[in-house]
Order: sequence, then structure tokens, then C-alpha cells
Amino acid sequence: MMFSRLFGRPKEEANPISTLDKLNETLEMLEKKEKVLQKKIQAEVEKARDFTRAKNKKAAIQCLKRKRLYEVQIEQLGNYQLRIHDQMIMLEGAKATTETVAALRTGASAMKAMQKATNIDDVDKTMDEINEQTENMKQIQEALATPIGAAADFDEDELEAELEELEGADLEEQLLQPAVTAPAVQYTPASQQLARPTRQQAREEDELAALQAEMAL
Repeated sequence: MMFSRLFGRPKEEANPISTLDKLNETLEMLEKKEKVLQKKIQAEVEKARDFTRAKNKKAAIQCLKRKRLYEVQIEQLGNYQLRIHDQMIMLEGAKATTETVAALRTGASAMKAMQKATNIDDVDKTMDEINEQTENMKQIQEALATPIGAAADFDEDELEAELEELEGADLEEQLLQPAVTAPAVQYTPASQQLARPTRQQAREEDELAALQAEMAL
């Protein structure tokens, strides 16, 4: 309590949103005062016209003086409004800058956390393990593909030479073998087969021919 009495209460940190709201409220208040002064100026002008028509010059001049005072106040209010507008623009820019910096700081923290979770040494170690496992698997596959037992004793050159001999023998046998010509099959149309006479028909025709010869004699 003694400390707060001597030095006062610590200033509360200003909230940009609440500050902008306060500035906006002040701006609206100044605009309302300006409208009131405009109405007062119009009223003084009307009074001055009436006094002028009534030949009351002194009263008309007083109306114009009050009109000038109201105009000075309006000019001051305009300056206040410009200052508030300027302050609002600066505050909005500062707010945007602060939010941008905060967002960048959050992104940097997230990036730092991810880099910490994925240490470069751990990455190198993991890649070494993967390469080692890949090499081991390659060696296992090569070992399984290597022939063992009797198959390992076969000479590939001898097998190829034997294969060439077999191919040469087959070619020589094909060249020496005579060409076989299939016997020609005589084909008799069905119409001719039907027209061929049977033995009984031939005998009957012979008897008929002999009979005709006797009758001719």
C-alpha cells in the first residue's frame, strides 16, 4: 500500500481493441458537437438577418461575432478529429504489425519444435540404418540366387558347347532327310461314280447286242 501511494499504481497495459473503441467513441462525440455548432451558426446568421431588417445593426454584429466564435470551435474540432484519425491509423498499423510479429514468432517456435523433434543426428542415424538393411537384404537375395550342390559344379561354357552340337546335328539331319511326296489321290466326282455301269448291267447290254445281231441276219 505504501509503495502504491508513493509511486502510484502501475499502468495497465493498453489493449489495442479497447483503445480503438475509445478513440472511435471520442470521434463520434466530436462529430456530434460539430453538428451542434453548425446549427448554432445557422441560427446566428438568421438572427443577424432579422436584426438587419429591423435596422438593429449592433445586435446583428453581435450575432456575427458569436458566429465567428462557433466557426473557430468547429475548426478546432476538425483538428481534433484529424488527430484522432491519425492516431487510429497508427494504432491499427501497430496492431497489424504486432499480430504479424506474433504470428511469425509462433511459426518460428513451431519450426524450432519440429527441428528439435527431428534432430539431424537422428535423421542421419535412421538413414544409415535403412541403407544397412537394404544392403543386407541385397546380400541375402544374392546368396539365395547362387546355385549350390551339384548345380554349382556345372560349367556354363561346356553346356553352351553341347547345346551348339545339338543344334548342328538337328540341322544336318534335316538337310540329309529326303523329301517325302504324298501319293496323289485320284478323285472321282460323285456324278461319274453314279454313271459307272455295274456288272449285271454290262451283261444285259451284251445279251441285247447279240440278240440284235441274230435278228439282223
